[in-house]
Order: sequence, then structure tokens, then C-alpha cells
Amino acid sequence: MQTKKNTTRKTTRKKGVTNGNRTRKIVKWLWILAMTPLVLLALMLTLTAMGVFGRMPSFEELENPKSNLATEIYADNGKVIGSFFVQNRSYVQYADLFPQDSTNLLTVAGREVPPIAAALIATEDVRFYTHSGIDLISLARVGVKTIALQRSSQGGGSTITQQLAKNLFPRGKRGDNKIVRTVKLVVAKFKEWITAIKLEYNYTKEEIVAMYLNTVEYGSNAYGIKSAAATFFGKTPAELNIQEAAVLVGVVNAPTRYSPVRNPENALRRRNTVLKRIEAAGGISKAQYDSLSALPITLNYRPVSHNYGRATYFREMLRLTMNAQRPKRRNYYTTWDYEQACKEYDENPLIGWCHKNQKADGTPYDIYRDGLRIYTTINASMQEYAEAALHKQLQTVIQPAMDKQVRETRRLFQNITNEEKEAIIKRAMRNSDRFRNMKSAGVNDKEIYASFSKRCEMKIFTYDGERDTLLSPRDSILHHKRIMRAAFVAMEPQTGHVKAYVGGPSFQYFKYDMAKQGKRQIGSTVKPFIYTFAIDHLGLTPCTMVPNLPVTIETAVGAAWSPKESGNVEYDGVLHPLRWGLAHSRNNYSAWIMKQAKQPEAVADFIHNMGILSFIDPVYALCVGSFESNVYEMVSAYSTFANEGVYNTPLFVTHIEDRQGNLISSFTSSSQDAISKESAYTMLTMMQNVITHGTGRRMVWGYGMEGVEIAGKTGTTNENRDAWFMCVTPKLVAGSWVGAEDQSVTLNRRGEGSVMALPIVGDFLRRVHNDPNINVDRDDKFVRPASWHSVECEDEVAPAANGATRQDEFFE
Repeated sequence: MQTKKNTTRKTTRKKGVTNGNRTRKIVKWLWILAMTPLVLLALMLTLTAMGVFGRMPSFEELENPKSNLATEIYADNGKVIGSFFVQNRSYVQYADLFPQDSTNLLTVAGREVPPIAAALIATEDVRFYTHSGIDLISLARVGVKTIALQRSSQGGGSTITQQLAKNLFPRGKRGDNKIVRTVKLVVAKFKEWITAIKLEYNYTKEEIVAMYLNTVEYGSNAYGIKSAAATFFGKTPAELNIQEAAVLVGVVNAPTRYSPVRNPENALRRRNTVLKRIEAAGGISKAQYDSLSALPITLNYRPVSHNYGRATYFREMLRLTMNAQRPKRRNYYTTWDYEQACKEYDENPLIGWCHKNQKADGTPYDIYRDGLRIYTTINASMQEYAEAALHKQLQTVIQPAMDKQVRETRRLFQNITNEEKEAIIKRAMRNSDRFRNMKSAGVNDKEIYASFSKRCEMKIFTYDGERDTLLSPRDSILHHKRIMRAAFVAMEPQTGHVKAYVGGPSFQYFKYDMAKQGKRQIGSTVKPFIYTFAIDHLGLTPCTMVPNLPVTIETAVGAAWSPKESGNVEYDGVLHPLRWGLAHSRNNYSAWIMKQAKQPEAVADFIHNMGILSFIDPVYALCVGSFESNVYEMVSAYSTFANEGVYNTPLFVTHIEDRQGNLISSFTSSSQDAISKESAYTMLTMMQNVITHGTGRRMVWGYGMEGVEIAGKTGTTNENRDAWFMCVTPKLVAGSWVGAEDQSVTLNRRGEGSVMALPIVGDFLRRVHNDPNINVDRDDKFVRPASWHSVECEDEVAPAANGATRQDEFFE
């Protein structure tokens, strides 16, 4: 009996031990099952951090993340006037998000933040300030939806920091196979978690918010909050109100679907969703939500493009200058122009700057991606006035005159044969995008030319705005050949700073820049240089009397050259002072000076020294402007008169900074003594006579310049192909050109510089004088040298009784 009891106890103990072992094993396996995913997760994270599954961003890259930053172009007042970009992105600091009025701040997640930050945090990551890059609560929620409830998650688990990591270091291609895609997605998530933790370690919460807002895309070619605020609302990020901030945060989720421009109804719903989340986060009250959600979306839509905006021709000129390669001989008509271009490339550090300068890593600068800050001399107000004045004159006077002429004569091209006209049209066809695209597609020339006669829907340029029409491409070419062009430049003579620059009427339609790129014969605007040579080198004075008679000069080849006068001019033999000849733009007076000079080469060299760098054929006809130049050169050369005889090279960039604001390069104008102070001032008095008594009188009676010290000169080339006006004031020199793309398109009547080009400068200068914020006044005076003395001239002297002129009395 005792033995049986002992046996029973042993059996019971064995069962207890067995049950205990089984329980421990179960617990052990439960722990193993529970810990294995965590261990595997830790192992995967460790291997990912070690780079086993692909390279991870280094701490250096986290400190300086790479992104395509737009290069910004600044006016002289520090305002942005344009940019160069692949992606239109500009950075702002977190402090730049704060409105000036602190009452506009919102309280979200226990912190006072600006509206755009409040909208972002409330919508994307309400626990942003309490986690260290990974929100475990959100991850658990997403896990439950994905695994337990079998719902595919479309986001919601990624924190702002994780999204920033993904934006800064985008995922690679996942592959076509579903398993491969899944594995790559998991690895990518691990990388984002680790990168997010590193970002949290390296940056403050505020810096992460700013970085996120700087990196995301908002649609309409706007990358970063600064570009987005300007594009959609014409504001800075700090000026955004709550509902505008909600629009921009909402559009990030799907820039096209929620675009307030393309899909305004979707954008409105999405904006109200963001506002609701701000309310849920405590940023606004229910009453505020009800009020704001009832408002429509009000845009001030300003899409950024290289074709639109302020100073488009200037921006393109700047881009071409900084990216210029060393000149090649085949691109220049004359050896002189080629040698001058090489000299300028070597001496001007801005030309080819991107190739001449390198970043710390040894690569050249890229103005489209490196986020440079280019500070220019352009005055934003003057630029606005110049563009407005040029457009007004073209729209109201010049183009209507051309349109009327074409209607009346039923002829666009003047003084050319039909064969020459067809050659012009054919050349325009071959230079068109349509021709190049069809040629690239393998279409033969016959079919391409035939396509130009088929009508199709298109947009065309008019001075009343872009117009949709049904037109053949050939007729479109003729239409745009009829559009008159103009160019304008204004410069500060004492510094050489370019203050306004307009290369044409519409950069979108007419890319060719007539301010600096194109060149035309300068006509009578050359005459102040000829008269300056007479005063500086021949010892003549404004009072030197010259007979009003034809002048004939024997050239080096034995031929006789005699200039013609414009209009119906009579040679009466009356003696007039030289200043009369300049005021009335008489060609015979300029030719008379050339005859006294005897050496056209010396006159050409003198003009070069004044600032005209273009090739000048050293012939006697140069005295009537037979050579070509452009507004940019002419304005810089005329500035010599206002700068007491000192020529300054034009300057349009003062300095360049990198994306962090570190100075990279600075630029200054170089100067040289061209003429004496006395000669410069004498010429100013003679050109003032042009304004008060000569061809520039419209400046007085048409633009209210009575009593204002203004010097100037009009110019018109043969058959009114080119109209010019150059204007000199004590603090500003401005010039304009008017003409057509083809020189066979001319105005038969009233195409002179005084009618066509002068009003652009007159309107511009009147606007400048009326702006109290511009330091150019009606009371400004030219600097008169102490050694200069005024001399009164006789207006005219009749011929001698015997018919001979009494020129010997005056030419000593």
C-alpha cells in the first residue's frame, strides 16, 4: 500500500515536471516568436544603416543636401526680378515664414507657428513635436489597416521628417516583379526611417519644417514654398493667410488633381479638408473654420517662365553672358569684331563666368541648379517704365502706322523683287520650329513647304494681346514680319550701371535681342562723335561758321563721294555755325568735318575710344552713320559726355553669392579718359541745342522738358529702315531704336527717329521724373568745368555779294 502511494506521488511529480517543462517551452517559443520580428527588424535596420542594401546618405550629405535650386536675379533694390532653373525652387529659412503681425500665428501641437507651418503639421504630422522622426502610433495604425483589416494604406504613417528624407533622397526604381517591388519598398522604408532619425539628430524641428516646405512640388513649375507663394498668390510665404496656406499644403498631395488653376473644385475641397485638420489640431475655432471654408479661392496667378515676367531680354542676355564660351572666328563677320570679342572675354570676368569659376568639388557652376544669387544694377521701377513706354509707342503709334501702310499699299516688303521676298519667307520657314521638327521626323522638304500653306489653329502676337486664330504658317510668318520692333537701354553715366534694358516687344515671340545682340546702321546718331573729333582734334568750336553747300570728297580710290540730305533740303550757301549743323542733323556739315580731318581711320579710332567697339569701316561715309552698332554700345558711348569725358564700360552685375549667401565674385566697371572735360561739356551744350532748337524739340513740347538740362540726338537711316534717339541727362543716359526684323520692311512716311524713337525715351524719362523714389530729377545739372567759357555764336551769315563765301574769316 505504501509502495503504491509512493509510486502515485512519483507519477504525479513526473507529470508536474512534464507540464512545467511544456509551459516553459511554450513561453520560450512565444518569446522567440514575439522577439524574432523585432530582432529581424533590428538586424534589417542595422544592415540597412551599414549600407548592405544600398548606399545611405552620409552626415555630410545630410548637412548639405543636394537639390536643384533656382538661381535668383536681383534688382538693385534687392527684389527678385527673375530666375534660371530646371526646377523653380528657392530656399527660405523658418524665420522667413513668420508674418509681421504676431496675432496671425496659430497654436498647433502646443506651439505658436506661422499659418503655413500650422497647415503642414496639422495635415501631415500632428505629433511632429513629440517624436524623433518615426511616429510609432501612426505606424501601428497603418499596420492594423494593412494587415488586420486587409486595407491598402495610401500613406498616413510617414512623418514630415520621413517625407523630407524621401524628397531629399528619392527612391530608386522598384522593378516590374511584385515580389521585387515589395522587397525594394520595404528596404526603401528602412532607409527613410534611418535617414529621418539622422535628420532629427542634425536639424531642429523648425529647420525640418522649412526644409520640407522648400523641397516639395506645388505644381505650375513651382518648387518650394517661396516659389509657390509667388506663383499662386503673388506673395512671400510670410504674407500668406490661413486659407492660402491651406491651399498650398493641400496641393502638395497631388499637384495636378488639387491644382487651384486646373481643378479649382478639387482644390477647394482639399483646402477645406486642411482647414478642418487645423481646427482639429486646435489652430482655429469652429467658427473660424465655418467662415474660412465658405470663402472662394482667390488667386493672383503668376506662373514663372523664361518667356514672361520683368526684364526677360535682360535675363536672357545675362544667361548668355555667364554661359558664354570663348569666341570662335567663324561666328564673326570681321576680324575686328572677333578680336574685340576675344579681348572682352579675357578682360571681363562675367563673360563665361560659369566656365571660368569652379565650385569646391572642382566642377563648374551651373546657373540652373546651384541656387546662385546674382545681384544686378537693374532698377526695377526704371525697367517697368522702360517696358511700358516701349510697348505704348509700338501699340499706339508705330504698329498702327505700319498696318495702315500695308492696307493702303497692299505691300509689306519695300523695294525688293518677288524672288527676294520669297527668299525671305523661305528662310523664315527653314528657321522655324515647325520645319526643324518635321525634318527630324523624316519628312521631305517639298511636303514641309506644302504644310506651311495649310491653315491651322494657332496663337499670334499682337500689341493688344496674344490672339487665337486660324491661319496658315506662311501667313503667320508674314504677320510677324509686319510687327515692328524696338529696343531701349538706360545707363548711369558716372558708374556705367545699366538701369533698364529692353531688347524687344515680346521675348516669347521675338527672341532676337535688338538691344545688344542685333546691330543696325546708326545714322545721324554718329554725328556727336564727329563733332567731338572736330573740337578735340581739329580745334574747331561750336561757333565755327560753315557754308550750307554740298560737300564732295575725293576718296583714296579716286572716286568722289557726296552725301545726300534727308527730306527736301536746299543748299543756300548761308554760313551757319557748326552747332546749327548738328541741331538740324545736316549731312553736309558732318562731311565737311571729315574733309578737314582727311583721315577716316583717325576718326574711326577716335569713335572706338569713345566706347563703340563694333567694327567701323574707315571710309568717309562713316560720318553719316554707315557702320552698325546697337543701343547698348551707343548708350555707353554717349555716357562719356555726361561723365566729363571718361568712358565707363557698362556694368550690369555687381556681385554673385552662393546658395548660403557667401560672396563668390564681385564686379566693377573699368574706365578710361576718352576726351577732355571741356570737349565733353561743349558737346553737351551743342546737343542741348538739338533739343531746344533742332530735331529733338518734341522732348520739350511733347514731354514737358522745358527748363530741363537734356542733350540728345536723333537718327534715321536710308528709307527709314532704322529710327534712333539718344538722350543724355546729368544722371541718366538713355537710347532707343525702332525698326523691323527685315530691313526691307520700312515706314514710307513719318519713320524718322524724332517721330518713332524719341517718344519712347520721352515717355520713359517723364515717368522717371515723376517717381520720387528715383534719384533722377528735373533740376539735375551737368557738371560745368571751371575752365570752360560760354561763347555766343551768330546764327547765320549771308553769302558775300560776289557770290563767294567768307569762310576764311571763321576757319582760323
